[in-house]
Amino acid sequence: MIDSNGYRKNVGIILCNSKNELLICKRYNENSWQFPQGGFKENENAESAMYRELFEEIGLRKNDVTILGKTKDWLKYDLPKKYQRKTGSKLCLGQKQIWFLLRLSSDESNINLKKSKKPEFDDWEWVLEKRPLEEVISFKKNVYADALRELMPIIKN
Repeated sequence: MIDSNGYRKNVGIILCNSKNELLICKRYNENSWQFPQGGFKENENAESAMYRELFEEIGLRKNDVTILGKTKDWLKYDLPKKYQRKTGSKLCLGQKQIWFLLRLSSDESNINLKKSKKPEFDDWEWVLEKRPLEEVISFKKNVYADALRELMPIIKN
């Protein structure tokens, strides 16, 4: 679902554990780490897209997590030309994302990267807040910084 400005609607997921460490995942067969994220399907709202992506990408269900917060507005990033793709007749110039902060409320053994027929990730780990900014691909850094700046105070209080 690409809007009139060329941005694909997307959700981002920041999952924390009881120690307030954050889950980052390694992209399948790459040396690239990121938070789980994914696009909306037709007729989905942000929360339903987030729960679907949560299950598809890391195998967790609604009862495995608690929503602690979400960003008030869309956060946007532009894709470098080499990553821009046409969807139907529209060129995707970037992503606009609503970010969710979740707390894992079940056991971490429920994390399963192989729920999808085509897994996006092949490894994961719990990290401190600064690590995702060090690991994520450069064109996503500002959105990560904005999402963390807005949402991390929820768990620091």
